[in-house]
Amino acid sequence: MTAKTWHPLSWRAYPAVQQPDWPASDLAAEVVEELRSQPPLVFAGEARRLRESLAQVSAGKAFCLQAGDCAESFHEHSAISIRERLKVILQMSAIMTYAASVPIVRMGRIAGQFVKPRSSLTEKVGDREIPSFRGHMINSEEETDEARVPDPTRMLRAYNQAASTLNLLRAFTKGGFADLSQVHAWNQEFVTASPEGRRYEQIASEIDRALAFMSACGVDMHNSALHQVDIWTCHEGLLLDYEEALTRCDSLTGDWYDCSAHMLWIGERTRQLDGAHVEFFSGVHNPIGVKLGPSATPEQVLELCERLNPEKIPGRLTLITRIGVGLIEHALPPILAAVRDSGSPVVWICDPMHANTITTESGRKTRRFSDIMAEIEGFFAAHSAEGTWPGGVHLEITGGDVTECLGGGEQLSEAGLEEAYQTLCDPRLNARQSLDLAFHLAELMRR
Repeated sequence: MTAKTWHPLSWRAYPAVQQPDWPASDLAAEVVEELRSQPPLVFAGEARRLRESLAQVSAGKAFCLQAGDCAESFHEHSAISIRERLKVILQMSAIMTYAASVPIVRMGRIAGQFVKPRSSLTEKVGDREIPSFRGHMINSEEETDEARVPDPTRMLRAYNQAASTLNLLRAFTKGGFADLSQVHAWNQEFVTASPEGRRYEQIASEIDRALAFMSACGVDMHNSALHQVDIWTCHEGLLLDYEEALTRCDSLTGDWYDCSAHMLWIGERTRQLDGAHVEFFSGVHNPIGVKLGPSATPEQVLELCERLNPEKIPGRLTLITRIGVGLIEHALPPILAAVRDSGSPVVWICDPMHANTITTESGRKTRRFSDIMAEIEGFFAAHSAEGTWPGGVHLEITGGDVTECLGGGEQLSEAGLEEAYQTLCDPRLNARQSLDLAFHLAELMRR
């Protein structure tokens, strides 16, 4: 896949953007060495299994649901909060699998999404200007100059939180909670009485009847696929000190894997072909994603495909488009056509959220549910026109009863945003809005 000269430290010879300016470089180096001695968070074999599943997506035989928190918090780390996020992902995948009869590859933005790229080094707080919040792995969201100083020891706390989160995820997904017989238990109490919750309960009852029918027909109900699921972890591989420290050489193959997550992606702000992020991720063998904004050209995308997946391995490369509702149907088709004609077997995923962020008069960042759905519809339309497979969606969601995105089945208004606006950075869909989107998405998948 890569030149023999590649090494986890190779990126340090390239320009690296969006990296913190650690005030104590010696301390940062010590933390990196400490992380290098820690056990991996995921294993190379797991990353290969995910690549095989994504190969099915690239072939048009499965669909990918990539969803989770905007920015994970050091303050919200409990079994309940992890369970509630998992519930939404399980509900959405059940809706889409049952309604569209397509296998779902589930990837959670979890156990590593602690860093956020920022468009500016500073932000305004009242009449003061302070350094921007960069995610809990780097600094604090508290609005003081002292709290915004980058602290490399936060990488250790993020690692430990990711480890305990992964432990709980594995317990939930393999220990009975994700069993299809529990499909009713996934519905949150505050969702149950909503139109989306009632519609979900109808599908849950139909799944119950289908399982009972199969059992009555003598079908073997001990198949693990009915009782366990895979939830793969993913995050933006933004902080290269952390990613380098958790990169390991696989004892079976001799290949390098970034063992901080099963899948990593390169952001829109860090996808420079001559940059450190592309250099680093060209050498690890995990499934890799790249975010493509409205400025991406077919030529740039083809160069990224060649750099990140020169051997054209199915499932290796995912292209995540985040173009915006007003531009997608014009900007996406030429890129789809160019990649299709090149023969590169990519997974196409739509991120309908990041290019559709707006600011209200009161200064709240939010997103309109109608814009999110319209970009997804434009994504499907572009793929239909070019004869390619719309392979998935990338969403920022939460299991909490938050009020951060406008519209949806509950028709959340700007005034309603103030009721429970809790995100650390970008606005997320709440559980009701997530189910609403899943039903709309299932209808698009059936067409």
